[in-house]
Amino acid sequence: MTTPGIFSCEPSAKPHRTCGRIGVLEMASPDQVRLGLWDIFRERLRELGYLDGQQVLLEFRWADGQRERLVAAAEELVRSHVDVLVTAGTPAATAAILATREIPIVMATGVGVGTELVEGVHELRPNVTGISDLPAGISRRRLDLLRQALSPAARLGILGDRDNPSSMVAVDETQKAASSWMTEVRDYWVAGPQKLARAFEAMSSDGIAGFVFAPGAMFFAERKRLAELGIKHRLATMAVRREYAEAGCLLAYGAPIAENYRRAALYVSRILDGAGLKDLPVHQPTVFDFVVN
Repeated sequence: MTTPGIFSCEPSAKPHRTCGRIGVLEMASPDQVRLGLWDIFRERLRELGYLDGQQVLLEFRWADGQRERLVAAAEELVRSHVDVLVTAGTPAATAAILATREIPIVMATGVGVGTELVEGVHELRPNVTGISDLPAGISRRRLDLLRQALSPAARLGILGDRDNPSSMVAVDETQKAASSWMTEVRDYWVAGPQKLARAFEAMSSDGIAGFVFAPGAMFFAERKRLAELGIKHRLATMAVRREYAEAGCLLAYGAPIAENYRRAALYVSRILDGAGLKDLPVHQPTVFDFVVN
């Protein structure tokens, strides 16, 4: 955990800008790629008139892929009187809503519909908005691309994070797609990074030729290791972001993650400017990258 430092608010060049504390709750680890994404967030805030350390102060809490750390970290940020919480990963957003129903929560990455973040049938809790990473149909498309890359007779799987509510949403859509194609897809579930090697061994023993990742910040934090395990067990991997393929996975299909952080910064700036969350609907991406390693 980091300790909040002394924050001295300096006047902005734009006089309507106010000071604010931004709490960042991250499911992943502070590796070079993830830190670069938060640099994109900072830069977009600066363009909008909020410079870190002057008009705003960012306070980070990292879970290093371990969900059990998130609730205490979220509560700590709430006690430090942040004005807005920005979360990365559905478990981080879930921990944030357990800690507060009053402070605005902006998902930089995460999934709303089908998770604990939903209050009604399709409505997010009133203090949550941001960017959803799982638009309808994307899990079906990932499975289809993997099927096309392999033999029609290939045995396929999907790897889900038992601690991430968004995995259940992705697995459900994947299985419905598989059923419509008369294709068998086996579920493989892990609870924490320490269980990954066993899951790969099980897929190899079951004769699985390739599998799809469910989205999840824990998997993102372990993407290099996941790529190495895939190569070791000769498993074709379909991941959810370009960064997985850059780490060594075979295929990736998903929205460019940098845009999430730019849009999250826009949402935060509007909240600090006084906008209500009803004026900031959840955004779903419409542009996707298909990457072949």
